[in-house]
Amino acid sequence: MRFFIEISYKGSSFFGWQIQKKNLSIQETIETCLSFLLKKKIKIKGAGRTDTGVHAIQMFAHFDLTKLTKLTKNHINNHFQSKLNSFLPLNIKIINIFSVKKNIHARFNAISRVYEYRISLSKDPFLFKTSWQWLSKNQIELKILKKGANILKKYKDFSSFCKEKSKKNLCEISTAKWILKKNILYFRIEANRFLRNMVRSLVGTLIELGIKKITIKDFIKIIEAKNRNLAGITAPAKGLFLIKINYPLNIFLN
Repeated sequence: MRFFIEISYKGSSFFGWQIQKKNLSIQETIETCLSFLLKKKIKIKGAGRTDTGVHAIQMFAHFDLTKLTKLTKNHINNHFQSKLNSFLPLNIKIINIFSVKKNIHARFNAISRVYEYRISLSKDPFLFKTSWQWLSKNQIELKILKKGANILKKYKDFSSFCKEKSKKNLCEISTAKWILKKNILYFRIEANRFLRNMVRSLVGTLIELGIKKITIKDFIKIIEAKNRNLAGITAPAKGLFLIKINYPLNIFLN
């Protein structure tokens, strides 16, 4: 039987989601606890990969259990979540565990993902590890940021904002907007897929637009050039949150 895990984590202490040989990852931490509690080697597959220092309010992963007895199934559904949380560190939380239909994949069956980037416009020690603290004298113009965000929805090829060269750099962006709330800038973006470092690269380039280092015409040229060397800086990882992953409702078991 296949199970989905809904996860939330603060990524500051981890070297990203994916397992690495020498560095601690979120995936490895969860797998270790699952394997210990279920007394067998468990491998989980995530809905995506978050980089070092990136956080998730909602991440999904799946794992399989063969020869599942009725007792084991009830144990996982009713008691396993709280027990797993007690073994995991405080910066990782299991929100839910539930069974899904056979062959449903946490990554490939996702319809869309939503990311949010946070920029604190003043020094705040309590937001130090969860936002880009903008301490520059250059003021960010929100009106210009919003114009830049609206432009993104007109394009599908985001090669200029991808860390790795690929022939498949097409993304369908359904939402891209900036919100200012209590001295914090929020950039919310939803798409069917994202490229590596895409959101952070977009944010860095949009901020250069917002401080008038580049113009709207420059921004459009950067997108259309499909050249990463022309884009702006990459925003720090600590301000990025994976907010939500959307799935079709028919993946779930009744």
